[in-house]
Amino acid sequence: MCNLYALTKSQDEIRRLFAVAVDHTGNLPSLPGIFPNTAAPVVHVADGRRILSMYRWGMPSPAFALKGKKTDPGVTNVRNTASPHWRRWLGPEHRCLVPLTSFSENEALPDGSHPPVWF
Repeated sequence: MCNLYALTKSQDEIRRLFAVAVDHTGNLPSLPGIFPNTAAPVVHVADGRRILSMYRWGMPSPAFALKGKKTDPGVTNVRNTASPHWRRWLGPEHRCLVPLTSFSENEALPDGSHPPVWF
């Protein structure tokens, strides 16, 4: 998935579809553009119950990626799951479901532009 997705289904639909027992999201509006470092709803399990909560999209960057930077921009595409940096977050206790209605990938056009294409 690229760095942009949308969630336009209602909060009620999310709760019903994923059998959510507890909702911590408050009054959730339609989210037509969710970018990295943005808070968005996820379904996770705690104490055996499915919970809908808001979490920031992204993972902490590995140390090598932070050299010379004052802040951590985070990572949204983890490709090397064999890396020791990611191992601590790969267990079931850190997994969640990210509800979405569409996501986009950038298309490379002959003129050099990269407009989003929604799926």
